[in-house]
Amino acid sequence: MPDTAAGRPPRGVIAVAGEALVDIVPAPAHGYWELAPGGSPANVAVGLSRLDVPARMLARLADDLLGRKLRDHLADNGVDLSHSVEADEPSSLAIVELAADGQASYDFRIAGTADWQWTDDELAGALDDGPAGPVVAVHSGSLALTTAPGHDALRELLTSAVDTATVSYDPNFRPLLMGTPEEILPGVHELLGVADVVKVSEEDLGWLHPGREPGDVVGEWLELGPAVVVVTLGANGVLAGTSSGLHLVLAGRTVEVVDTVGAGDSFSAALLAGLHRRGLLGATARDDLYRIDRPTLEAVLTEAVAASAITCSRHGANPPTRAELDAAV
Repeated sequence: MPDTAAGRPPRGVIAVAGEALVDIVPAPAHGYWELAPGGSPANVAVGLSRLDVPARMLARLADDLLGRKLRDHLADNGVDLSHSVEADEPSSLAIVELAADGQASYDFRIAGTADWQWTDDELAGALDDGPAGPVVAVHSGSLALTTAPGHDALRELLTSAVDTATVSYDPNFRPLLMGTPEEILPGVHELLGVADVVKVSEEDLGWLHPGREPGDVVGEWLELGPAVVVVTLGANGVLAGTSSGLHLVLAGRTVEVVDTVGAGDSFSAALLAGLHRRGLLGATARDDLYRIDRPTLEAVLTEAVAASAITCSRHGANPPTRAELDAAV
């Protein structure tokens, strides 16, 4: 499939809905902690913008010191904040622990904070056309879709987007805050029935479906409706399946890992950017997405694996630019 499709409307904007919080991250070799912009959806929005894709962030940003820093970070990266909310509640915090191999684990301070208080009124018009064109895709995931009281409003936003946009979903489970797998699974299945593109990590699947092979879960999830389901395997690469019956396995890239913070979000951003560039996002392109061919899917996944590897090679959630990704692939 070519990079553009004849007669296709403007490729437009990808809207990303969910948390923009502050990571408290160990500073390498210094023995102290530093504050860094984070939150899986916010990282995806920044990643998209750095890949030259118009990105709109639907976030509730606190009017406090940290919230203003988050707003500046998003704006400085070219993310559209015209539909973000200036929230009265304080900013959320994620405390990051790094293992010896750079793998990140998280603890959170989110009680009563800004990210989870969405109302339907705050999301009214969030997917309207803007200067960069129509919203052709909506991405969400992680804590925002499971944390009360605002999770229902965000889930309704994804459901309402189906008629006009591609829906992208990354569960990005946080077991400390999300309850048990048995409690979470019905909601996951509900969102799989709405989503066109699903990205999930092997670690997430191991928590949700212990003892099961990722490939078996991919087949089960595809039956619920998505066009593409992708499982990231860390250093081992990625496996993917499509509703049309394609099955792909791609090897990972060898890099010196600094840490894995934001690596999965960079993968999601590059996955969506690759589909965007090839004219495969938006309701009018849904049939094409569901018929995606092997060379196109392999090319998109190759870019996504490279983006994730670049992020692993440097400190924190620092996704690549378009030029950096082009050079890597």
